[in-house]
Amino acid sequence: MKGLSIALALALAGAPATALLAATPAAAQTSGGQTGGAQQAEAARFTAFIDNEFEQELKLRPQRATALGRKQDNDKWDDISDAGQLKVLEWRRGSVARMKADFDRAKLPPDARASYDMWALELDRAELTYKYRRYQPPFYSFLYSIHSELPNFLINTQAVTDAADMKGYNARLKSLGAVLDVGIAESRQATAAGINAPKFEIERVIGGSKVMITGQPFTAGGTDSPLWADAKAKVARLKAAGKVTDAEADALLADARAGVLGIKAPYERVIVWAQGELPKAPSGRTGAVSLPNGLEWYAAALKLNTTTDLTPDQVHELGLKEVERIQKEQDALAQKAGFKDRQAFYDDRASKFPPTPWTDAIRADYLRQYNETIARNRSLLPSVFNNLPVYRAEVVREPSFSEVAGGAAHASGPNADGTRPGRVYIHMLGVTDDPANITDLMCHEGIPGHVMQGDIQVRQKGVPKFRSAYRYVAYGEGWALYTEYLCKEMGAYQDLASDFFRLDAELFRAARLVTDTGIHAKGWTEDQAIDYMIKTGRRPPNQARSEVRRYITLPGQATGYKIGMLKIMELRHKAERELGPKFDVKAYDDLVVGEGSLPLSVLERAVDEWIASQKPAG
Repeated sequence: MKGLSIALALALAGAPATALLAATPAAAQTSGGQTGGAQQAEAARFTAFIDNEFEQELKLRPQRATALGRKQDNDKWDDISDAGQLKVLEWRRGSVARMKADFDRAKLPPDARASYDMWALELDRAELTYKYRRYQPPFYSFLYSIHSELPNFLINTQAVTDAADMKGYNARLKSLGAVLDVGIAESRQATAAGINAPKFEIERVIGGSKVMITGQPFTAGGTDSPLWADAKAKVARLKAAGKVTDAEADALLADARAGVLGIKAPYERVIVWAQGELPKAPSGRTGAVSLPNGLEWYAAALKLNTTTDLTPDQVHELGLKEVERIQKEQDALAQKAGFKDRQAFYDDRASKFPPTPWTDAIRADYLRQYNETIARNRSLLPSVFNNLPVYRAEVVREPSFSEVAGGAAHASGPNADGTRPGRVYIHMLGVTDDPANITDLMCHEGIPGHVMQGDIQVRQKGVPKFRSAYRYVAYGEGWALYTEYLCKEMGAYQDLASDFFRLDAELFRAARLVTDTGIHAKGWTEDQAIDYMIKTGRRPPNQARSEVRRYITLPGQATGYKIGMLKIMELRHKAERELGPKFDVKAYDDLVVGEGSLPLSVLERAVDEWIASQKPAG
């Protein structure tokens, strides 16, 4: 793959390449002369220690336990109050202190040293997150505002396989309102600190909250409200599987109905709060730079999302250079197809596949194509992987309460035993996209992207349990973007148009580097950012608006994609260069995906050790 490495890009931007590694600790310590047996014994002791610590964390974070497929505390929500957040931080401070007191990092083998570094790094990240908590109040995020995220968790994450599970589900239904109330209190503290959610997000909270309490059982007729429909479906499946009797099903449904009815007043309080925020909700220039000490917050957000110390200016310049490179590759591909340049190719596709309003028939056809592409990609994996996914994957429509025109597709991996499949969620409001995008989107979100990475991560063996649960944006999104290129090597792109739109997707991620930093560090307005994403990022207006609003409310998150991909490609080029004919792409890809989600510098160390292991002794 032709591409600009991070080191080269930083050099061109006048910055030291070593900046990439500054965010993670203790990169180059040795094993301290320990014998293999002594190291492994110490590793086993370390793993037992960290596993016990992780169990303590799960007691403080019951939603993470549920996401991992655990049954424990499936009737409780995480405590998102200040006190709850501080309790988790104080536990982590104590945990890292205990680790450093009980273990000498130098006496651990490489895999255990990676886990040691990650556990220590998580304290640094937790300190930053807590310090800047006011900048991310519970209703602020375009993707993760709790008015939609809590119902989404119940519907798509909380598995119900027996009556006890349904009782836990119902208990969470009944306590959902209390979490919303805490969210209001936390948001008021953010407002008092001068941090107001943008007007578009407040309007979205109002609209989404109304959806949650519209329909049955709140009214006598009409369609079921989202949570009532889900509760009925879950109980129906239990009944069909013979897990509950008719009487038990009726009792569970009655309890669920009471829980659903109980969310009406809390959601009405959310709506009243949000309506009160509207007059002071900002529009236009709403990035971090517009907030009190916002540039400090944005630097922290970049560090959290990229696991590097790259500055906003460095990320911005990197984005500009990647945009230029990718556009040249598009021109070359368009000329190969007989067109003057990339614009002529885009124009030809637009005339053949104009944006069309979604209908139920078109939705069904696209979902069919999405799922067929996932299946085809799975069949091609053995050309670049030995380690293959085993659980089911499916593509579904985004739930109605969170669906927006132009919304970005997203994915969730399967749970640990595969009872909840990996899923890709597609927004199907507004107008259609060019079908040539389908293959690349499924490579990124599905297989071999997010869903496959999640499938392998939840089945990791021989490493501390936390390694199957933790997620790093730069690794996860970098991996998914790297797999778009892998799909080219696999032969997934069946025509020139789909390969051209692979480059289009990469261009989009490069444009994100420019746009995110433009919004948060350079004072771009929402309209400026949307205009750039339309003209340079090549997004349709609805999607450009949705994307920009996501960037505004999740500073730094969108930069992880390209930063992570560039690092994974840089490490692959290094392995190819140093190993020559001994380089095995299957072994490299297995290593990167098999390590699970890692900070980028920890990943680099793992690759370096792998390269060394592949070289002849002496």
